[in-house]
Amino acid sequence: MSWQDKLSDSVKSVAPSGIRKFFDIAAQMKDVISLGVGEPDFVTPWPIRESCVYGLERGYTSYTANRGTLELRQEIANHYAEQYDLHYDVNTEILVTVGVSEALDLALRAVVNPGEEVLIPEPCYVSYQAGTILANGIPVSVPAKIENEFRITPEELEPFVTPKTKAILIGYPNNPTGAIMERDDLIKIAEFAEAHDLVVISDEIYGDLTYGTIHECFAAMPKMKDRTILLNGFSKAYAMTGWRIGYALGNPDFIAAMTKIHQYTILCAPITAQIAAVEALRRGEKYMKKMVSDYDRRRRLIHDGLKTLGLKTFEPRGAFYIFPDISSTGLTSEQFAEKLIVEEHVALVPGSAFGKSGAGHVRCSYATSVDKISEALNRIEHFLKNHKA
Repeated sequence: MSWQDKLSDSVKSVAPSGIRKFFDIAAQMKDVISLGVGEPDFVTPWPIRESCVYGLERGYTSYTANRGTLELRQEIANHYAEQYDLHYDVNTEILVTVGVSEALDLALRAVVNPGEEVLIPEPCYVSYQAGTILANGIPVSVPAKIENEFRITPEELEPFVTPKTKAILIGYPNNPTGAIMERDDLIKIAEFAEAHDLVVISDEIYGDLTYGTIHECFAAMPKMKDRTILLNGFSKAYAMTGWRIGYALGNPDFIAAMTKIHQYTILCAPITAQIAAVEALRRGEKYMKKMVSDYDRRRRLIHDGLKTLGLKTFEPRGAFYIFPDISSTGLTSEQFAEKLIVEEHVALVPGSAFGKSGAGHVRCSYATSVDKISEALNRIEHFLKNHKA
């Protein structure tokens, strides 16, 4: 008997993460420069860490309310009121989660019925399609074009709408491309969502990481606050990946449904991480801005370097990724990534890991030092000379 027969069909249909594969390979090799996993190379700022230490010394080790501590929910509400003029009720419209990954899972499970479809512009984060499948929904990939700076338009979405379409899942600034959507772009998507009565799940985890522009929050678009489940967290902007702390904002019905699942599966986010998140919102902005400034310097270095090497490269304006086109080498994304790590000890992620639209590209994370980026570019140059098409 095969125990595979006892597994859920939805689980069997989901492939392992294409990101982790190359991270695991890199972890077993020496002298590897990793441009793979999207994790800040900064340590969480000391005042944020200190708040957690202080909380432990005071004995804060208990469960919290399912929705998170009132103190953190209030700080989140204050942040959105001040930054975007969005006003969320701390008791009914905010849920603190174990990272944005849990928030995404909860949002999909709360709104998607079996067989309903979710429109997903791609290239996109690897969890979007998988999360939809695990929620028993059907992911519908909608290609975004490099010619349009990887922005998605209603005209591109429209042909994919069917009577089963329930939601649209967007993530800007985008992982893996670094693309952003400006206000005019988002207003058009808002009108499209309203016309088709779609729920919008907006993943804005990279919202604080933008360069030369200010992030536009989708829920702040006209008539979109109640229609949108807004996802965000602390991992990227505050270098808090290991703390696993995120949140979801939405109308009371959405948040109540998500909280119901959260109650039975997670109960609550760790109190220590919630204490740290409060400190991040109150006093972490100057540290975050310093990190963003450093990312911007690295962004310009890797963008100019890849262009000099002859790779067609879209200039990212958000997050900390760049998505060069490597099709001129004659290699597939997977072949390029595998050969590069073996021959030159540089780890990056094949674009195909982010959907079919990512084929012919690779994702490089510039959340690493200038010295490592410079050396990686030298190694990539050597690799390209050995693999001329």
